[in-house]
Amino acid sequence: MDILELHGNYTLFSTLVLLADFFIRIGLSVRVIMRKRPYGVSLAWLVVVLVVPFFGGLSYLLLGENRLPERRTARAKVSYDTYLRWQKTLQNRAPVSWRNINPECIPLHRQAQTLVGIPAMAGNNLTLITCPEEILSSITQAIQAATSTCHLQFYIWEEGGRVNRVGNALMLAAARGVSCKILLDSIGSRDFLKSATAARMQKAGIKIQESLPAGIINALFSRIDIRNHRKLVIIDGQIAFTGSQNMVDPEVFKKDAGVGNWIDMMVKVEGPVVECIAGTFISDWFLDTDGENIRAESLLKDITRGSMGEIHLQAVAGKSAIQLVPSGPGLVPEAIHNLLLTTIYAARQELVMTTPYFIPDEPLLAALKAAAQRGVKVKIIIPRHNDSLLVKYASRARYQELADAGVHIFLFHGGLLHSKTITVDRNFSLFGSVNLDMRSFWLNFEATLIIYCKSFTEELFAVQQDYLSQSMELDIALFSARGRWEEFKENTVLLVAPLL
Repeated sequence: MDILELHGNYTLFSTLVLLADFFIRIGLSVRVIMRKRPYGVSLAWLVVVLVVPFFGGLSYLLLGENRLPERRTARAKVSYDTYLRWQKTLQNRAPVSWRNINPECIPLHRQAQTLVGIPAMAGNNLTLITCPEEILSSITQAIQAATSTCHLQFYIWEEGGRVNRVGNALMLAAARGVSCKILLDSIGSRDFLKSATAARMQKAGIKIQESLPAGIINALFSRIDIRNHRKLVIIDGQIAFTGSQNMVDPEVFKKDAGVGNWIDMMVKVEGPVVECIAGTFISDWFLDTDGENIRAESLLKDITRGSMGEIHLQAVAGKSAIQLVPSGPGLVPEAIHNLLLTTIYAARQELVMTTPYFIPDEPLLAALKAAAQRGVKVKIIIPRHNDSLLVKYASRARYQELADAGVHIFLFHGGLLHSKTITVDRNFSLFGSVNLDMRSFWLNFEATLIIYCKSFTEELFAVQQDYLSQSMELDIALFSARGRWEEFKENTVLLVAPLL
């Protein structure tokens, strides 16, 4: 082969590569535009696809669309009618009298029921637990007292410290005939799922199921960063725990991250809404379980108090009206985002929010600014030190305009504040696993309690005030003098913030 022929082949190869790159960029750009995603998400993906050769297109194919595993989607179709029939049975189970409840709650309730199909239920009792030792001890004690079922669902399960007591309690429960099931996210609990401890627990009779399996092969067929972020514990179908804490002991969890102990809250729930929490777990278990060959008819029996006795009608246990909102990239992916907007616009006097990850999109940003501009005291409490550098810069990119609108930003210095709470006018509240970022809005399966109860909200508000006592308000004058380089980094990260 002479030099001219070699040059010709090289030129042809280069031309083909350039043409392939061109058509990939144009084709995927058209696809991004036609998907009609939120403006920020579409713009971010257009930047990635058009600016980064080949790898940008590959990134979009792997992460750009909310593709769920095919088997999970197929099982969802099988169980959909069953799940709807169960939801309809909830409508008159424990109706709420709205006469003594803030009128602003009625549209929020109506919207939540329209979006997810689950109504508010009256007659519940909530016990707020703010100490990690007490959280793990309460769950352990409930397992020790279990007589029929123990269902646990977490994003992260990491052995060590007091978590080992929970595992031991479950093995003892399984030994006395209690049906024990654990549903864990594939990425969040990756190390534990492969551990000798997990194998020992399974050998003891505990069923451990991986949720949304991740890996190189799975990435070809589904979006691997869609995660199950729920934290649920249901014992005997009678009591439940939910909130922000993973199955970890803060005394040993991520001690090398340099952010201090993780600060979380959970609630112990008793009353009619436990049925909703139990039903959500059963549905998730069905969607992720292949080995048990559960049919939709069997699922319906479980969900309507069948022979397995995993879900039960609950008697009145207190005075709180509660509505469970299970959200995620399924049938109504915009559910929790829309409800958060309604919550913010419902505020008339004071809005207090705590979150570890604060990356608001344009609608949420506008809602927060509008609340402050109409005289609402808006206070956002976030950790001073974050375990994600990208989140840190993306959050800081919004500080200036929020502060200019009158929003108060507080930096918590007592550890990594991981609680996800919202109180509105000290009157009603939102509590659960949702962060104020695009990942929780669009990519994660989450669980949120909307609590239409003034007394519980005041209790939650008191804990938020304790957080404020361990925080310093952002000095906007000092922040504004941070330098152009820092501002450039913040704005650069903000371009891809919708993808974080």
